[in-house]
Parts: sequence; C-alpha cells; structure tokens
Amino acid sequence: MRTEDQMIVMKDEMIALRRHLHENPELGLEEYKTSAFVASRLAEWGWSVTTGVGQTGVVGTLSNGTGRRAIGIRADFDALPIDEETNLPYASKTPGLMHACGHDGHTAMLLATAKHLAETCDFDGTVHLFFQPAEENYGGAKLMVEDGLFERFPCDAVFGMHNMPDLEEGVFGFKHGTLFANADGFNVTLTGLGGHASTPEVTRDPIVAGASIVLALQTLVSRNLDPMEAGVVTVGVFQAGRASNAIPQTASLTVDARAFTREVAALLKKRIPEVIRLQAQSFGIEATITEMTGYPVLVNNAAMTDFAKKVALDTVGRDRVIDLQRSYTGSEDFSYMLEKKPGSYLVLGAKNARSQPLHHPGYDFNDSILLTGAAYWVDLARAFLKAG
Repeated sequence: MRTEDQMIVMKDEMIALRRHLHENPELGLEEYKTSAFVASRLAEWGWSVTTGVGQTGVVGTLSNGTGRRAIGIRADFDALPIDEETNLPYASKTPGLMHACGHDGHTAMLLATAKHLAETCDFDGTVHLFFQPAEENYGGAKLMVEDGLFERFPCDAVFGMHNMPDLEEGVFGFKHGTLFANADGFNVTLTGLGGHASTPEVTRDPIVAGASIVLALQTLVSRNLDPMEAGVVTVGVFQAGRASNAIPQTASLTVDARAFTREVAALLKKRIPEVIRLQAQSFGIEATITEMTGYPVLVNNAAMTDFAKKVALDTVGRDRVIDLQRSYTGSEDFSYMLEKKPGSYLVLGAKNARSQPLHHPGYDFNDSILLTGAAYWVDLARAFLKAG
C-alpha cells in the first residue's frame, strides 16, 4: 500500500495541527509556545526530544533496528511580522503576525511524519527531525549548526522542503547545484549639511547624493558582472526630509544584493560599499555603511538530489516530478546545513484557486498538499535507511 494511502487516516489531524500553528504565530527566536507544542507531540509519540537547540529549536530522534545510518529532515516554524488579510476562521490570533510563508504547513507535515514513523517503525537506523526557528530573520539554521547540531545529532545527509504556490499542486521540483540565491544587505546613512531649499549652494544635499547612488548601483550588474552571470541589486528604502522647503541633514538607504555564486556575491559585497562611498564623496557627503550578512548560496548535492528525486518518483509518479530549470532569487538558510552535510532542498507545488505569493498578507498554506509532503518524508526516511 502506498504511504499516502496508509496515512489518509491522519488527514484531518494534520489539517488541525497546521491550523493550530497558523492561529498562533511567533517571530523568530520567540517561538516558545510553538517549540513546546512540537516537543510535546514528539514526546507523546515516543520520540527522544531535545529542546533549546539554536535557542528555540527542537530535535526529535527515533532509532530502530541495528542500522548505523542516520538521516536529518528539517522544517522551519517561525512566522512573519505581517498583518493577515485572509479572513479565515483560523486566521492569526496575534495582530501583526502571521504564517505568510507556509512554515506552519512545513511543521505540520514533519509532525505527521514523526507520528507515522513512530507507529510503523519500519526503518533501520536513526531519524533526526530538525524543527528550526528563525528562518526569516536570524538564520536559525546557522544558530542550530553553531549549537553543535551535527555533533549532537550525527547524520549522513540532511533534507528540507518548501511549498511553492506558483507551482502546480502536488508537484515535486528538484535541481542540482544552486537552488536559492545568496542575500546580503547594507544599511546606509548619508550625512550632509542641511539648510533652506532656496539656498542649496550653502548646503550639502544628501538627497541628491542618494539619488546618484541609487542610479550608480544599477550599473553594477550591467557593467561589473560577466553577462553570463546573474545578480540583483535593489535599493528597498530611501528616506529623507520632511518639508519641501528644507534640505535635510541626513538620508538613509537600505540595499539588498542577490547572487547565485559565491564569486558574484563577493564581488557585489565589495563593490556596493565602494560605489556608495565614492559617490557620496563626490557630493561632499559622509557615508556610514553597516553590512548585514545574509544567507549564503544554497547548493544541492548532486547525488542526494538524484536520490531524493527517485524517492519522489516512487511516491507520486513521473507526472508529478519535474526538474527545475532555474534557480530562485530568494534566499534560504538551509544553506548553512548543506555547507556541513550532503543533502538536498526541494520544493512542493501548492498552487490552487486561492493561491497568493509567499509573504503576501492573503497567503494561506494549501492543506491539500500536507498528506503528499508527509508521505514523501516517510518514504525518503525509509529509503535512505535501507540504502546503506
């Protein structure tokens, strides 16, 4: 019997788990109730539970048989500072916070996986389930790794999954190599000399300097990168002044940089501050720059990606498995885990008639894919722990 058919009896429970999490969102490193909820369920089902990994992360461990191989499977469980606009009966109960990226669904799928594996125990080895905090802001994966994740919970490979509302429902997507971009950021304060708008000659205008910086930064991709490479430079914030007849003393900008290779990421990280400082200097403006190092490029291991794809073919059939033709310009801190262990990150299509983009205030996880995702994780664990 297919795993999805075996788990059909859990469908309503999975939906209830997901909607409970959706109603009770918590920001990164503040997921105390979420952590306690996850830990209590794992313990109830017979898993060995470790809390406080990477501050608010939870790890569940279950061993069976005599096999020495171990697999790690990760789900994230933090929410976003967004006001929900779904008007659903299970909408967020916390104003200003919502699960707008589907982490509630990721966690519900992995909890269902935990329950089914504990009930069946039809694997030979060890399964570690990593319930990770703070994917959206503080790099919870890095915090867990730095807290000795793989020393305390050794595994031979690690896997993760994200729902994608722009991909057809129930379709699994795989890609060798780079799947998600690197992300770096820069906070910039431009300090000039304010004054009356009628006498600009006695001021040093940070708005004009900032405007020149915004335009100059756009040349980095077109004139500094190899045309066969890709990168994105975006000024997401430009704030200055409060009156039409006054030149302000300061202006502030935030700059976001994305790249698909470590080399391009390093180039942008070097050139962005150079352009800002030299442009500001040409206007007699002082530029103060604070770098915000984001997540590194997420690079999938080829062998583990092939393995994960084969499992999907067995789980859902050839019609629901695709090779992704391009990388995503978003970033994902699972990259920190893949820097330490071989593994693969995959996507699961969630498109339906109500689909909204990730991080949209009207987004809601598609409950129809919960069973598919959980069954896949079960099949992956079983297959990996037989492969050795």
